[in-house]
Amino acid sequence: MKILLTGANGYIGMRLLPQLVEMGHEVICTVRDKERFAIDEEMRSAITIVEIDFLEDVVVGKVPKDIDTAYFLIHSMSSSTEAFVEMESKTAENFNLYLKDTQVEQVIYLSGIVNDENLSKHLWSRKNVEKILSEGPFRLTVLRAGIIVGSGSSSFEIIRDLCEKLPIMITPKWVLTKTQPIAIRDIMSFLTGVLGHRDTFDDSFDIAGPDILSYKEMLHQYAEQRDFKNWIITVPVMTPKLSSYWLYFVTSTSYKLALNLVDSMKVEVIARDTRLQDILGIEPHTYREAIDMAFKKIEQNLVVSSWKDSMISGRFKKDLEKYIQVPKFGVLKDEKKLQIDDPKQVLKNIWKIGGSNGWYYGDWLWKIRGFMDKLSGGVGLRRGRTHPDRIYAGDSLDFWRVLLADKKAKRLLLFAEMKLPGEAWLEFKIDENNILHQTATFRPKGLKGRLYWYSIVPFHYFIFGGMIRGIAKG
Repeated sequence: MKILLTGANGYIGMRLLPQLVEMGHEVICTVRDKERFAIDEEMRSAITIVEIDFLEDVVVGKVPKDIDTAYFLIHSMSSSTEAFVEMESKTAENFNLYLKDTQVEQVIYLSGIVNDENLSKHLWSRKNVEKILSEGPFRLTVLRAGIIVGSGSSSFEIIRDLCEKLPIMITPKWVLTKTQPIAIRDIMSFLTGVLGHRDTFDDSFDIAGPDILSYKEMLHQYAEQRDFKNWIITVPVMTPKLSSYWLYFVTSTSYKLALNLVDSMKVEVIARDTRLQDILGIEPHTYREAIDMAFKKIEQNLVVSSWKDSMISGRFKKDLEKYIQVPKFGVLKDEKKLQIDDPKQVLKNIWKIGGSNGWYYGDWLWKIRGFMDKLSGGVGLRRGRTHPDRIYAGDSLDFWRVLLADKKAKRLLLFAEMKLPGEAWLEFKIDENNILHQTATFRPKGLKGRLYWYSIVPFHYFIFGGMIRGIAKG
């Protein structure tokens, strides 16, 4: 079967892609930027990649005419606190136009469980997208999911952050809202199970795990699975804005995502039927099982995708490539170089930088800088990294974004997503003479930017000097 996979580099798409390939399907992936499609060369050679931005005008001929099925996995909830409804409508309308001249028979859309009586803004948007897609030239299958629990999912990472960092929590009253979580493994089973299944055409199905829990119960059960206790005190008055700031400061979520999540957490999300699991013969995993499976993936370093790597977790929205050319004029630099004896090992050290491995020198200073960034509305250090020793263009790396990760050229280029009065790049490169080059480049914005740079020059002397020596030693 020839399948069009939209949102291929998203949290769901990255997990669905290898399964579709393994099943023997021919997959055409749509992404906004090929350079930040985090797949290995073997997978890249097995698929077709097409660059399409569904928010921009339709370009005729980009989608092959002979596709059989398409997955619509595009969401914009964390891109904006205001305009995401319009953005999601636009993407759905353009998607329909792209498929107008194809022979596609089925489109599969992953949405959220909706409560017709009381919808949050983002759930209303999901339902509106469903309505737009139903007008397209194809048979539509809609899967309405509860909150997704899996390694790297925003829901799991937020719960993990809260429980691991706060043994005692003072929480908003929305933690008493009931929801029905579903394991990411079950999401994959449903997404592949409905593929070409005619009994699911022109219909929508709720999919969820067997447990109906409040968010408070989910937090408690997480702690029990991790073999520790936590205490949760619920307060009756906490505004949505204050709740959003609470999530933002304690967890690794962005403020925009936190605001939209809080809006949704006030609404019960409970499945109304189990028709699809009966049709497909799927028995969903419990919430506790979902937590165990997530940690097995984490412990084995097998996290396939993470919401933190999406562009909306930082300052980027798109156009990653425009930052790859590091400016040479009007910039301030800290350049260091060091002769090395073992370039292979040093390259491995570079590829492991950040996250739990740290920055090879003065990690406590990096943590202070991350905390200051968080206080000023930046991303801070909590995003970490998805893989312990693999990096792809577009990945988040603490408060940096990976612009280029070229092992053959022995070069790693990062762009700062922290709050700065300017723009900053950090580059590591090993040349043909086995000299390690480490270059920090800063393009200041006005006098404020220059004052900022010169105020931290003394710290650079120790931090960057220690870092290059640490990388060289490993």
